[in-house]
Amino acid sequence: MKLTILGGGGFRVPLVYGALLTDHAEGRVTEVVLHDLDDSRLYAVARVLAEQASTVAGAPTVTATTDLDEALRGADFVFSAIRVGGLEGRANDERVALAEGVLGQETVGAGGIAYGLRTVPVAVDIARRVARLAPDAWVINFTNPAGLVTEAMSRHLGDRVIGICDSPVGLGRRIARVLGANPREAFIDYVGLNHLGWVRGLRVAGRDELPRLLADSDLLGSFEEGKLFGVDWLRSLGAIPNEYLHYYYFNRETVRAYQQAEKTRGAFLRDQQARFYEEMRRPDAAALTAWDRTRAEREATYMSENRETAGAGERDADDLSGGYEKVALALMRAIARDERTTLILNVRNQGALSVLDTDAVIEVPCLVDANGAHPVAVAPLPDHATGLVCAVKGVEREVLAATESGSRASAVKAFALHPLVDSVNVARRLVEGYTAVHPGLAYLG
Repeated sequence: MKLTILGGGGFRVPLVYGALLTDHAEGRVTEVVLHDLDDSRLYAVARVLAEQASTVAGAPTVTATTDLDEALRGADFVFSAIRVGGLEGRANDERVALAEGVLGQETVGAGGIAYGLRTVPVAVDIARRVARLAPDAWVINFTNPAGLVTEAMSRHLGDRVIGICDSPVGLGRRIARVLGANPREAFIDYVGLNHLGWVRGLRVAGRDELPRLLADSDLLGSFEEGKLFGVDWLRSLGAIPNEYLHYYYFNRETVRAYQQAEKTRGAFLRDQQARFYEEMRRPDAAALTAWDRTRAEREATYMSENRETAGAGERDADDLSGGYEKVALALMRAIARDERTTLILNVRNQGALSVLDTDAVIEVPCLVDANGAHPVAVAPLPDHATGLVCAVKGVEREVLAATESGSRASAVKAFALHPLVDSVNVARRLVEGYTAVHPGLAYLG
């Protein structure tokens, strides 16, 4: 089975390959094709993968190419993990937003809109190429903003594109762990959009264990979200929000922390990864060792400003192991081998969440089999959550309208309607600021 990874020179690709190395069953991936626009990054990642495979018999073969059509032909699965504009683009997204006093995070608020505006046209081109060159392939989208990009691609690929994120998986795992439950045996009642969702229940053997967690202050304050949001606020919500909702519930404090930080997250990762790729230019460099060291630093500093604002301390060691690559492998297994499972995924709504239309991409538990991912019907959200979900989905639709028409007015509207942008005039200045630093936004008339 052939797997094509778009963004194959990306730093997290070895996580995916490492997961593939654990799969020895019939029908596994035997061929991996890395595609990237940057030869040097492809070379660096291929070196890491070669060291990973050196002690594994029957490891999938790895080839690399800068020819997109060549990479796609004959693919059974396509992972889309691209970063349009690179980490320099992410750093600019943050800088422009913070200069206006609003959040510049890559998937939430102004930064997420800017990232979407320059990523969607590229993702749509990829979707059209997949439909032409590999019509039977399944596209697994890692590219952020994951929900928005998945919805854009679904307009050309239908249900054959599925978005994934490790954030809900990690949240469910943490809740199960503090409750003494096996995450594999628990059903997580999670619903929302990507980076905008809530766990409303965790059922083990038919019993919802979440009320027990909410009633126990010690348990509730013992894990990442309890430290991040505070016991009282979680109890008021009656649910456990995705960590990214910290940007909404504590926006003023988070923006201030980001403004005062020595470097934004994007700038930190840009400089950190530049050092890694530069090190990989040395033929004598220990590729896997360098990658492991860089990844450990990356994971330990994840959302550090938010945790500092909340006084949450360091991340637990169990939360530093990633997870999206495991979701991807489970998804591929379920489709390729009809190994039926339940996963939290980004898929078209199909009536699962009544407040949104059929084609809206949402993030919910899905039953996965050889025919793809099928969203489980979920109970309505409370009003406060419904308001946020509908508002952000409306913003996503304006982003899609802007990318389809090239309308600058639609782009301004997308920024202005976002709950974390507080003025139409700020929205106008954001569009001016982003078009000035991103050549990829020149299409906005």
